Amino acid sequence: MPKTALITGASRGIGRAIAEALGALHYDLYLVCHTNAQLLAGLKEQLEQTYSIRCHCFTGDIGSYEFVKAVFDRIDTLDVLINNAGISHIGLLTELSVDDWHRIIDTNLSSVFYTSKLAASLMLQKHAGSIISISSVWGSIGASMEVAYSASKGGVNSFTRALAKELAPSGISVNAIACGVIDTDMNRCFDEDERLQLIEEIPACRMGEPGEVARLVCQLIDAPSYLTGQIITLDGGWQ
Repeated sequence: MPKTALITGASRGIGRAIAEALGALHYDLYLVCHTNAQLLAGLKEQLEQTYSIRCHCFTGDIGSYEFVKAVFDRIDTLDVLINNAGISHIGLLTELSVDDWHRIIDTNLSSVFYTSKLAASLMLQKHAGSIISISSVWGSIGASMEVAYSASKGGVNSFTRALAKELAPSGISVNAIACGVIDTDMNRCFDEDERLQLIEEIPACRMGEPGEVARLVCQLIDAPSYLTGQIITLDGGWQ
């Protein structure tokens, strides 16, 4: 049987690049996004026609356990879980609303708990699997004006390390990729001058590409299961 992977935040950016990379490896895919149903449908058609795989699409709030449970009710077996869905918020803590705090934490961190809980139950049946979360360098060092986002990614990092210890005896690896500045829609909130200033701070002299994150994901999936509990930084030497 073909291997299977679930990718959250799959309609664009890093998630889309990961879907394309795993599609090329002939994984059957479960693709999840929040609102971009049309983009996701287009990706499904592209991948199925190009690689002769099967894709299943779901649109909804990944920060809702009821939605995540409904997705997993459609999954019988799972080899790989990619927790990629995420949102950011730039602004002073004193101006951050309680609703925005909960929205960021639910989307970026609670969703990782929901998907990992349900994926682990499937992976434990065959004592194999890989859970990979897309985190951020801000989860390790924090970013001014991005307190909620930094807190959520710091939680993802700690969650990853703890769950890896829990699942290692069952041959399931759990790792995270702490990304620096990747050229996605999330970072297009900066104007051209701000983007140039960011690039000047990065030793690699450029932003990262979504495809580079996808290649690292594929390498982690193929790595020995002894590689687990790691937060791997991908930032061009920035932090």
